[in-house]
Amino acid sequence: MKKQICILGSTGSIGTQALKVIEEHADLFEVYCLTANNRVEELAQQARKFRPDSVVIANEERYDELKELLHDCPEIKVYAGKEAIDEVVQAAPIDLVLTAMVGFSGLSPTIKAIEARKKICLANKETLVVAGELIGALAAQYNVPILPVDSEHSAIFQCLVGEGNNPISKILLTASGGPFRLKTADELLHVTKADALKHPTWNMGAKITIDSATMMNKGFEVIEAKWLFGVDVDQIEVLVHPQSIVHSAVQFVDGSVKAQLGVPDMCLPIQYAFTYPDRITLKGEELNLFNHRLEFFPADQEKFRCLAMAYEASRKGGNMPCILNAANEIVNEAFRNDACSFLQIAEVIEKTMNIVSFDANPSYETYIQTDLEARRKAMELLSL
Repeated sequence: MKKQICILGSTGSIGTQALKVIEEHADLFEVYCLTANNRVEELAQQARKFRPDSVVIANEERYDELKELLHDCPEIKVYAGKEAIDEVVQAAPIDLVLTAMVGFSGLSPTIKAIEARKKICLANKETLVVAGELIGALAAQYNVPILPVDSEHSAIFQCLVGEGNNPISKILLTASGGPFRLKTADELLHVTKADALKHPTWNMGAKITIDSATMMNKGFEVIEAKWLFGVDVDQIEVLVHPQSIVHSAVQFVDGSVKAQLGVPDMCLPIQYAFTYPDRITLKGEELNLFNHRLEFFPADQEKFRCLAMAYEASRKGGNMPCILNAANEIVNEAFRNDACSFLQIAEVIEKTMNIVSFDANPSYETYIQTDLEARRKAMELLSL
């Protein structure tokens, strides 16, 4: 039987690469549902090619447009709205859900998929950043595996396979350093959106590319690793590795280090999450170590305040990471819309963290309210 896959965020970078994996292994996988936020044309094209049972466009205003684009495919059910996404992930035939939506929007459907006992292939890091404790508890309650798709977390996961309960000394989380790794603090005063969108290694969506430039993306990955692997946040060390060949490593208490290496290609971690514990062939470039020099540098948390604030938020716990994420989503978009400077990103996030109501023991409803409050405060600070 082919595995039936639901892709949340199929038109984004992760979603499109996941469809490449599915196409390459059409004997093993089949698309059951595709969702997108706004890109109706791309979603319709994907639906025509992969013939899923259903498609969902989150933006309800674009429902009629999507329906018209698929008018000659009556076998494909067309839905719209966030509630429809929450419902579709629970469909009985689905074996696994790839959560590749961007931002806070990925939280609710991930919870619904867990409650429906679907295997989760997690590419939406904000889900664990915002509500890691809640997600972990639900996964345990419903006995649902959460398999990481981020290249770094997949690497850590692969390093831990076969290690049983062997204790970890620390996780070595690698970072490319982004486009501003070599810039001075003074030079960061003048960087532009165009500069920030030129990532040296990875081809990603605009939001995550800006997060990489601020190193907030790596901060989110620190928080995500804490929940995925059950370690204290101070056991996670960020190493700047410009070549992006070592995707991350684990150091054990005996001093040994296991690392996972590969070319910068998301198809491998996506496929591994789909097939775990098995490995199957994957077309594409293979790593040739003779062609690469491997370098590692400490991360500069003074220059990249977003990374430092992610550590601070994780140490404080409660709803603080939720505040961090909500403020970041606002300022990230503001920067992309030329409504704030690069250095203002960290300034606004820090101020938001200081003024939004803190709750040490948040419920799901608390996360919803915190997200709304933090967004509102960040927008006020930006005068939006």
